[in-house]
Amino acid sequence: MRVLIVEDELYLAEAIRDGLRLEAIAADIVGDGATALEYLTVNDYDVVVLDRDIPGIHGDDVARRIITDGLPVRILMLTAAGLIDEKVRGFEIGADDYVTKPFEMRELVMRLRALGRRPADGVPPVQEYAGLTVDSFRREVYRDGRYMALTRKQFAVLEVLVSARGGVVSAETLLERAWDENADPFTNAVRITISSLRKRLGDPWLIHTVAGVGYRLEGTAEPVTRSSATASTTITPTDSTHP
Repeated sequence: MRVLIVEDELYLAEAIRDGLRLEAIAADIVGDGATALEYLTVNDYDVVVLDRDIPGIHGDDVARRIITDGLPVRILMLTAAGLIDEKVRGFEIGADDYVTKPFEMRELVMRLRALGRRPADGVPPVQEYAGLTVDSFRREVYRDGRYMALTRKQFAVLEVLVSARGGVVSAETLLERAWDENADPFTNAVRITISSLRKRLGDPWLIHTVAGVGYRLEGTAEPVTRSSATASTTITPTDSTHP
């Protein structure tokens, strides 16, 4: 999943970005409405975390442009206003969800995951394919019922591959979906991550290289899910501590 954070309070934006990275969610930051629209037309995002009170083009107008232009991104509005009328107005404009400051990082992550499951293909919260169970909420992976400990980047890449359901995913797509804007397009990070992910998942290898095209998952075994607890972090608009 890739998220655009539109927030003019830099310390808060960075705190959200760092918290999302801990959950294997790639995130970019912009501080004004005009730049947000530029990023949204150039990059492919799943969700935009949109503060309403931003410089330049107001957050409400950014949301309207997203809807008018038919951009394929979900809108989660972020604001200090907690009045029901403000929330109703946000939904009327076209917001998919609404979070009021202060908020808990865990809640924000779960709301983003829920929004990220709402594209046309309807990605479920727990995906099963090729003998794997990938739980995006708990950030857990099982192979044939056996827990697999993955790094955040390995998990992000595997999420994209499992969502493709055996389809070929290019290195460029993986770089776009699992890394942020600072990723070097000429880096070998994708190849290295794929190599380490193959080893972590064990034999027989599930990730196959399609020469000159990309990577895909192959397999049919049915896995079993497990559960675990997730830590909670609270973010407030006046707290500069990163999650």
